[in-house]
Amino acid sequence: MAKGNINVSVENIFPLIKKFLYSDHEIFLRELISNGTDATSKLKHLIAIGEAKTELGDAKIEVSIDKEAKTITIKDQGLGMTADEVEKYINQIAFSGAEEFLDNYKDNEAGIIGHFGLGFYSAFMVAEKVELITKSFKDAPAAHWTCDGSPEFTLVEHEKSDRGTEIILHIAEDSLDFLEESKIGGLLNKYNRFNQVPIKFGTEEINDPEFTPATTKDAEGKETTEAHKQITVDNIINNTEPAWTKAPADLSDKDYEDFYRELYPMQFEESLFHIHLNVDYPFNLTGILFFPKLSQSMDMQKDKIQLYQNQVFVTDNVEGIVPDFLQMLKGVIDSPDIPLNVSRSGLQADGAVKKISGYITKKVGDKLASLFKKDRADFETKWNDIKVIIEYGMLSEDKFFDKAQKFALYPTVGGSYFTFDELIEKTKDSQTDKDGKHVILYAANKDAQHSYIQEATAKGYEVVLLDSPIISHLMQKLEGSGDKVTFSRVDADHIDNLIKKDDNVISKLSDEEKETLKPIIEGAVNSKSYTVQLEAMDSTSSPFIITVPEFMRRMKEMQASGGGGGMMGMGNFPDMYNLVVNTNSPLVSEILNNKDAAAQKGLISQAFDLAKLSQNLLHGEDLTNFIKRSYELIK
Repeated sequence: MAKGNINVSVENIFPLIKKFLYSDHEIFLRELISNGTDATSKLKHLIAIGEAKTELGDAKIEVSIDKEAKTITIKDQGLGMTADEVEKYINQIAFSGAEEFLDNYKDNEAGIIGHFGLGFYSAFMVAEKVELITKSFKDAPAAHWTCDGSPEFTLVEHEKSDRGTEIILHIAEDSLDFLEESKIGGLLNKYNRFNQVPIKFGTEEINDPEFTPATTKDAEGKETTEAHKQITVDNIINNTEPAWTKAPADLSDKDYEDFYRELYPMQFEESLFHIHLNVDYPFNLTGILFFPKLSQSMDMQKDKIQLYQNQVFVTDNVEGIVPDFLQMLKGVIDSPDIPLNVSRSGLQADGAVKKISGYITKKVGDKLASLFKKDRADFETKWNDIKVIIEYGMLSEDKFFDKAQKFALYPTVGGSYFTFDELIEKTKDSQTDKDGKHVILYAANKDAQHSYIQEATAKGYEVVLLDSPIISHLMQKLEGSGDKVTFSRVDADHIDNLIKKDDNVISKLSDEEKETLKPIIEGAVNSKSYTVQLEAMDSTSSPFIITVPEFMRRMKEMQASGGGGGMMGMGNFPDMYNLVVNTNSPLVSEILNNKDAAAQKGLISQAFDLAKLSQNLLHGEDLTNFIKRSYELIK
């Protein structure tokens, strides 16, 4: 029997472990199972190269709970250890840097697991005493190590005859919730459901597949068929060969969709398409990313991309590895080369991370370009469900912007789809104004801007439908990439002002009449939010049109979506509108020539309210008064 102190000169090392990692204390199970997995994988390798003269057998890891004894046991059938190896790896190496550890971490809330080989000692986060019973694959006696959470330990021989390691945790009073099967089952499902080595957690009853029901007759000759025979089998909680570990050539579309369901059992809609990642240089990375159907909002989804290290779950916070715009995807990334901090919960700044992020961006761009080229019609049907991701990527990643120019689409209100280059080519002749400025007309809502769209399409103009929450930002970037190209929403001004041609319409009202009319309308409107503009338009056009100045509206939208807030010291942008009065409208002439001030004001109010109604700006008391006034007019 050996007795001694763990190689650490201070006695409060275990309380420190527990204190620093208390908020993350559930990871003890992940760490101990990872150790068992490593031991099994290493033995498998030694057997393969002829260094271990033994059979691997049906090697698995077993997790069991004894509520009465207040213990959790994690048992593997891996390498095992000799007493000398226990002395070396448990008593010495684990705390070889303990002094440095204490200096660096005693006043630091950062996690410490793994920093000095402390994975095994995470057991003391939940246990008041830990036993380790282990037998090496080598010809040596088994060893039994015990520690009660102080630097003292005992190490004796044990009669264990089967290869592998058993870790018995005597659970502390403040951690008894870990003795609940539902708690441990939840942790196994969270961290180890794709573990490389099968994990047994209890047993289950199933129908015996080899049982053949027999038919017998009772004393009266009545036939009876036996029911299915139930057998007890190990409850293996994990899938050791998830889809991302296989070659794409070995997987069907159904396999990918089944894996999507396995990852997100509460996700009822199918994914749109997937991207299989597989690279071994200059780093190792595998995984599968899925494009889900997205709503127009940019809220991050509840089901996030999951990060694994050698099939062990680490985190669903993949910031830094996956570019921001792709964090709306779902799926799995697995890499042994991603440098994590000592608690395996966050990334460390590292050049490899940037390379991985760049690779994923390139891979996604290549896949989208391939899908677009292979079946454009199908890509168009999916556009509305993926456009927010692509537009966000075009804004945030210049390399992706360049690649996406080949497949990003701009649908028209008529249902056609154009790439940016196609849109420019399609509209450059008809939608270039007298000053050489090429105007791309767009609408954000087909119904709300219906009358404006009609006027534009009547002139043969294309109107694209751009309705994502970040489109104002993207338009600004697109305008910067094209010579003399500008975007204007169809309700930003009268169509003849949006695309000014040489053949300007002549006003039926003289300058003097305009000067008389303008203050009358301003007085009736009586609002600082509206700027009255008198414009000569087609006589068939509406008498009053409300437009939203492109600059002000775009700045408000950019501010609302997280950009432009407080720009130029303006703070929150006020609601500003133009009231465009058609000087060629018969109603406007009637307003000017009406000598009854009350009737004149009534006509202006009715026309103004109709204009507001068309822009969904008529609410509350104004709407009530409009309805009452309208009924009076039709009596």
